[in-house]
Amino acid sequence: MTRILTRTDLLELLKPADCIRVLREGFAASVQSSLPGRRVRTDLPFAGTATALLPGLLPGTDAYTVKVNAKFPGAVPSLRGVICLHSGTDGELLALIDSATVTAWRTGLAAALATDLIARSANGGTRTVGVIGAGAQAELTIRGLRTLRSWDRLVVHDVDDRRAASFAQRHGGVVASTPAEVAAIADLVVLATWSREPLLRLRDVRPGQHLTALGADEPGKQELAPEVLLSARLFVDDAALVAGHGALANAGLPSSTAAASLGEVIRGDVPARSHSRELTAYAPVGLPWQDLALSWLVFQQAEAAGRGATVDLLA
Repeated sequence: MTRILTRTDLLELLKPADCIRVLREGFAASVQSSLPGRRVRTDLPFAGTATALLPGLLPGTDAYTVKVNAKFPGAVPSLRGVICLHSGTDGELLALIDSATVTAWRTGLAAALATDLIARSANGGTRTVGVIGAGAQAELTIRGLRTLRSWDRLVVHDVDDRRAASFAQRHGGVVASTPAEVAAIADLVVLATWSREPLLRLRDVRPGQHLTALGADEPGKQELAPEVLLSARLFVDDAALVAGHGALANAGLPSSTAAASLGEVIRGDVPARSHSRELTAYAPVGLPWQDLALSWLVFQQAEAAGRGATVDLLA
């Protein structure tokens, strides 16, 4: 039988702390993975793109995922698709899972984990958090970050003024008129946009600041100018993929620009900072195993709770 898990099922089952835990474990385990994940993307003869992430694999998990997403920037939601969770024993399709929710949660909460590990501690100067792009990924990043640290002030900018105002109201923040204004105020900045032009340049940032840039996850998208990536101590989720599809590719920079992967930081192989005045950045592209980590977690929870419809696709 195949379990169907909708957005409603996922939102009732998932908890940020549980997701952050399995993501932390996954980042540490993925350093030792011998089979790299792949991202396959194609333009469509419509106003969108199609992307597949496969296979989602983690050592110790007897299952794998294949995710297929449609990205249509003008649609609401802009990302739609499905995650297929398969048994690693016989290939049985265990579940069909809404990919938009899993993607927002794994991207935002992995960003929260990375941001907390790399940015200076609250006691070390992180008093104001900035958000550029007030969408679903930023929402989950802030929710996750709230479980990991505290701060005094939040400032947000979005091209949609009403969305920025709504985000600020939900999280007790204020609205800024430009990305540069956010960076001028905030000690820690989260960018989660569809931008195809750099939103922050070197003149906009300062020593000791941290930047988490989530938007440059496919060709042509940019949030941080090349000089920012070169000046910062840069961390990624996978250097080869980021150099092939992400922020480094779009800036024309090699994989060697990255100081290390987040997994290496979590394992203690590489320090996040060498001194408090260091400019740091995290620019992930999103990895297939992250889909597996959350899908396996929510599938087990759904099985225990009897959530989601079941169907025999082979009937």
